[in-house]
Amino acid sequence: MERENQFVGQSGAFLDAVERTSRAAPMRRPVLIVGERGTGKELIAERLHRLSTRWDEPLVIMNCAALPETLIEAELFGHEAGAFTGATKHRVGRFEEADKGTLFLDELGTLSMGAQERLLRAVEYGEVTRIGSSRPVRIDVRIVGATNEDLQAKAERGEFRPDLLDRLSFEVITLPPLRVREGDIQVLSDYFGRRMAAEIGWEGWPGFAPHVAEQLENHPWPGNVRELRNVIERAVYRWDDWNAPIAHAVFDPFDSPWKPATPSHARPQPEESAGGPGPAVADLDSVDDLRAAVDEHEKRILEHALGRNRWNQRQTAKALGLSYDQLRHAIKKHGLADDG
Repeated sequence: MERENQFVGQSGAFLDAVERTSRAAPMRRPVLIVGERGTGKELIAERLHRLSTRWDEPLVIMNCAALPETLIEAELFGHEAGAFTGATKHRVGRFEEADKGTLFLDELGTLSMGAQERLLRAVEYGEVTRIGSSRPVRIDVRIVGATNEDLQAKAERGEFRPDLLDRLSFEVITLPPLRVREGDIQVLSDYFGRRMAAEIGWEGWPGFAPHVAEQLENHPWPGNVRELRNVIERAVYRWDDWNAPIAHAVFDPFDSPWKPATPSHARPQPEESAGGPGPAVADLDSVDDLRAAVDEHEKRILEHALGRNRWNQRQTAKALGLSYDQLRHAIKKHGLADDG
């Protein structure tokens, strides 16, 4: 889906979110962006600003989770000199910095109740008061909020002000996770791969081997587009031969035989583990030809092992516990000789 301010995708769910963003952009009303991590919430906020009448005014971004609770209000609303320990001079807050423009509040659900109350007043009355001052300052700011939390549920639990939620949700744009964006994984993989290939000076784009493309499609992508981008760029820069299709992708960059051991009581059970996708396990209920199913599984294991070892057949044979001649026979049997 992305590069800085660029959108990539073709699925209906993705295009619907982009279209809703474009329709909401000219409005002066607040917008709330909801989505899992890595779905592109900041890109949507930037699009809302660039397509609005405020496009040539400031777009100020604040991550509400990045500051301790004691500093959030000072960061948002500013402070006067001497307002608290360490405040040696006055400072304008993010609201004043964003005057005439857009203020993007990421991780909105982490705001304290006190900050929420002051934010509500700023939204309702268009004015803020610096900490330590009694004189309000008029501001003209469009607020765009973002969250990966269920703010309605938080409001029901008394953890988020319902009146503030009402004011911020004139329009709610919910971004689809990558796993439901049909066809976009292939499009994004090609986009990120080509860009990384150009960055490291490749003379062409070999694409991904079929078994890697299948792994990409089958991965659950809990980190969404951001995670996909990392996997693709890592696979490209680690690959040695730009003339051959990329035959291995590392989904878990922390996976290593020298990784510090996890205490046994904290170690996930095999069915709960979300490790990188090796050869997929077949749907056993669908097997109606045992020999064909075994052959297909063997082929997938070979493809994965060859890619992991960059088509070094002697290393692959050793990794699989085969002799070199046995591996060569298996490669020929499954028609993999041309893949490397």
